[in-house]
Formats: sequence, C-alpha cells, structure tokens
Amino acid sequence: MAGSVLKHRAAEQGFSYVVLMFTIVLIGLGTTMAARQWKVMIQRELEVDLISKGIEIQNALAFYSASMKAGRVVPGEVYPQTLAELTRSPKPFLRKVYGDPVGHGDWELVRAPTGGIMGVRSKSKGKPIWQHNFPPAVRHFDGRKSHYEWVFQHPNPSATFVGMAGPGAMVPGSAGPQGASPGAASMAPQNPAGMSPPQAGLPVYPTAP
Repeated sequence: MAGSVLKHRAAEQGFSYVVLMFTIVLIGLGTTMAARQWKVMIQRELEVDLISKGIEIQNALAFYSASMKAGRVVPGEVYPQTLAELTRSPKPFLRKVYGDPVGHGDWELVRAPTGGIMGVRSKSKGKPIWQHNFPPAVRHFDGRKSHYEWVFQHPNPSATFVGMAGPGAMVPGSAGPQGASPGAASMAPQNPAGMSPPQAGLPVYPTAP
C-alpha cells in the first residue's frame, strides 16, 4: 500500500517536472520572439528617422547650391565645406546638424571632386528592413543591401523632388516651366524665417520586409 502511494507521488512529481520544463521552454520562446519583434520595430523606427533626416540634408544641399548660384554663371554645383554651413544665418537651409540615427555617430561625408560636401551616408553596414516603396527623392534606394548604400546627395540619382515639394513646385537644380534655366533665384522656395522647407510625410513603413 505504502509502495503504491510512493510510486503515485513520484509519477506526479515527474509529470509536474515535465510541465514545468515545458512552461519554461514556452516562456523562453515567447521572450525570444518578443525580443526579435522589438528589435525589428526599433530598426524600422531608426530607418524612418534616417530617411527623414537624410532627405532633409539632401534638400538643404540642393537649396544651398541654388542659392549660391543665383544671379551668377557658375558651372556645376556649389557645395558647403561643412554641414554646419547649411545652418548659418541669415539664410539657414538646415535646422541643425543631425547625427546618423542608425550609425549612432557622425555621418560619413561624400565629397565632390571640388572638395565640398555633395552628400552624406550612414556608416552602418547593416542590412535594411526597408527595401521598397521609398519616397520619390530616394526611390533609387530600392533593393540596396546595406544602409551604407543609402547615399543622400545632390544631385541625386532619383533626379526629382516631385512628390515632396508638390505638383508645380520649383525644384532646385532642374529646369522650371517654359525652360527656365537651373539655378535661377526663383527656384529656391520661400521658407518662413529662412528655414529649410518642411519635409513631406514619409509613406507608411512596409509591414513586411
């Protein structure tokens, strides 16, 4: 009789142990999945921030060049030597010198043959989650394999700000209506307090890579 009770208790303890281990495994799997989802969510937010700030810098470089060339015959583009030049009064083109949201530091500067800054890129070599459906100003980012390949520059391969500035808006570095020459003073939009133009809203982030 006593032996049967002991065997029954041992069986119960063994079953409880199995249930406990199974529960621990489930909790571990759930925690791992939650951590991965959290990491993906954070990366998506950082990539949206990277695109937003990168486009703002790209626009600022375009407006800077158009402003410096206004009323003058200047071959090619005119670029600043530092990003800080884009923020200086009396006509700042950039609100502030942003850092690299993904690389967590300074941008890597893309220099023109003349030595000026024609663009910026993240120092991150990580693979982006965002692969398609980019804003018009950086539509050429489609299918790029790393953040490092996202180069925000003027002139840019997408060759358009249409969709950001709006239909009929003047685009720095491009011909205006009736064949107006690039670089004309009228091409730079009038911005409140001389600040760079507000950025158009970014599209909804793709729900799947």
